[in-house]
Amino acid sequence: MNRKAFSRVLLKLSGESLAGEQGYGIDPQTITTIAREVKEVVDQGVQLALVIGGGNIFRGLAASSKGMDRASADYMGMLATMINSLAMQDALEKAGVATRVQSAIDMQEVAEPYIRRRAMRHLEKGRVVIFGAGTGNPYFTTDTAASLRAMEINAQVILKGTKVDGVYSADPKKDPEAVRYTQLSYIEVLKKGLQVMDATATSLCMDNKLPIIIFDLTTEGNIKKVINGEEIGTIVQGE
Repeated sequence: MNRKAFSRVLLKLSGESLAGEQGYGIDPQTITTIAREVKEVVDQGVQLALVIGGGNIFRGLAASSKGMDRASADYMGMLATMINSLAMQDALEKAGVATRVQSAIDMQEVAEPYIRRRAMRHLEKGRVVIFGAGTGNPYFTTDTAASLRAMEINAQVILKGTKVDGVYSADPKKDPEAVRYTQLSYIEVLKKGLQVMDATATSLCMDNKLPIIIFDLTTEGNIKKVINGEEIGTIVQGE
């Protein structure tokens, strides 16, 4: 299938992608570069929503594996995504992009509550909406939050920005024989256990026929390319 240009997208960023080379926290240069690219596509008239992970600050799963209560750890992870969301909002506003942060956990001093119709209205007015705090529930990842929100706002696609240029059959850093897929079906992703999104998020996309494109965020200009329908990365869709 030839890719097409999209007019309403949900961009999912991992928390790690904001850390740049330092590996943790928020790298100002990296976040500014992403904001600049987002501005370019918003100026084209694309409606863009964002979901950002929290792994650069706190990983709920990692903490629970070390004995912390899983629900508590996940709530901490949700708060980490809010720190990233506010940082991204600041970078976008500095780049001249109108932005709203909506949180799944009520914190009215720093963000609006998540209200679907209000989010849609912001998008229609050309504002970037950043969905923070995951789904607001423990045991669900920010990947699942991205799938859920994309469905709710009627996005045409989920764009997942990572540090690699698509989905491989094995870790390309460890295995020189690893092959990059240009397209996959949801079933293949689930059967092969490929690191696209977790199974809950993938199943949700499959049930609602929402394509996912995994692409390399670290190459400047890629956000624009993927939104304009250029064939980069790996697309996951139905048969």
